[in-house]
Amino acid sequence: MTKHLTPRRQWLAALLGGFFALAAVPHALAQSYPSKPIKMIVPFPAGGTTDIVARIVAQRMTESMGQPVVVDNRGGAGGAIGADLVAKAAPDGYTIMMHNLTFPLATVAQTLANRSPFNVDTDFAGVSIAVYVPFMLTANPSVPVKDLRELANLLRTNKSLQYNYGSTGPGSAVHVLGEAFKKEAKVEMEHVPFKGAAPLKQELLSGRIQVGGDQLSSSLAEIKSGTLRAIATTASKRVAGLPDVPTVRELGYPNLELEGWNGVFAPAKTPKDIIERLHKEVVAAVRHPDVVKRLADMAAEPVGSTPAEQDAMLRRQMDQFRGIIRDMKLD
Repeated sequence: MTKHLTPRRQWLAALLGGFFALAAVPHALAQSYPSKPIKMIVPFPAGGTTDIVARIVAQRMTESMGQPVVVDNRGGAGGAIGADLVAKAAPDGYTIMMHNLTFPLATVAQTLANRSPFNVDTDFAGVSIAVYVPFMLTANPSVPVKDLRELANLLRTNKSLQYNYGSTGPGSAVHVLGEAFKKEAKVEMEHVPFKGAAPLKQELLSGRIQVGGDQLSSSLAEIKSGTLRAIATTASKRVAGLPDVPTVRELGYPNLELEGWNGVFAPAKTPKDIIERLHKEVVAAVRHPDVVKRLADMAAEPVGSTPAEQDAMLRRQMDQFRGIIRDMKLD
């Protein structure tokens, strides 16, 4: 015999039914994800390492996910403009970001200057470190030095030299490393910021900028052809493809040691199921045999870390350079 519910119980049953229906929405959305194109923001102009890695990974993700993963270049402010767009995007997995080692450094610099548009601790969800790419300091061949130590000696003994060093923006890796080098070597150089690695490289090749640097992939062809000279790597060991290029530690500047990486981030509060799907796709992309070969050709090592490992790398580099950046009062 069916029991009739009292009006109060009917109301309670409807309320509970609605609650459980709402609770199931994120899971249902994650199950159908993706149902439309995904935008992968690269916070630098086209042509740099981050852009190249993003396009390789996005192509493979497009093939495996059944929806286009479209790279959208949004350069400026050392990567902060593109990152801010991701921080403020809907946390639904349809706006993600490929960033690099500039992320922790620029974030510290902007936070210390009280003008960071986002909070790296609360506005982003890590997905995966996609690749490691060594960071290389380079010089125009007209500069009469073979490594960073010789550059320091040249500038100390020739006070009249007016050398410029270029970076990919305020608080970027080259900016921080350049200022740290100036302080440790007791030399002077003028900082010239650009919106990304590609315009920086063009000025470096022309000789209007004497010193610069970026992740190796951006300048590997020019280094091998001799149109740019590698004067140090900030990696912890020498790069296999360039065994004659010493590390900053070997040259007497251990505080300049900085590992290069590129990783994928999503807005904070992106559902866990979607983060797990994105993580799975990024790992599968960078470990695909065809991608591994393409990455090797550009001196990049596939990683595919967990979100937790990526978060740890981000915070470790922020902690490493926070004191240096504070002392420099970078603008």
